[in-house]
Amino acid sequence: MTTDPQTQRKIANRLRRARGQLDAVIAAVESGGKCRDVVTQLSAVSSALDRAGFVIVSSAMRDCAADPGGTAEKEDGLTTEELEKLFLMLA
Repeated sequence: MTTDPQTQRKIANRLRRARGQLDAVIAAVESGGKCRDVVTQLSAVSSALDRAGFVIVSSAMRDCAADPGGTAEKEDGLTTEELEKLFLMLA
């Protein structure tokens, strides 16, 4: 994963937001919340996770593009093809 502290903070914040939204979904389900509200909140969780995933993969792709075949690729052990597959998993 990226070693850029600002990007790491951004990813962690998105994941914390998703965790908070998921907690709200669980609470709504347990309290018999309205279906529309539960689905809307669940959609927000899914979007937050997707965005975090895209940031992770795009930062890895950017690192590899800046240093093709160099240390960025070797640290995570990901080839360009593997990064493309990860990116497509999120699409």
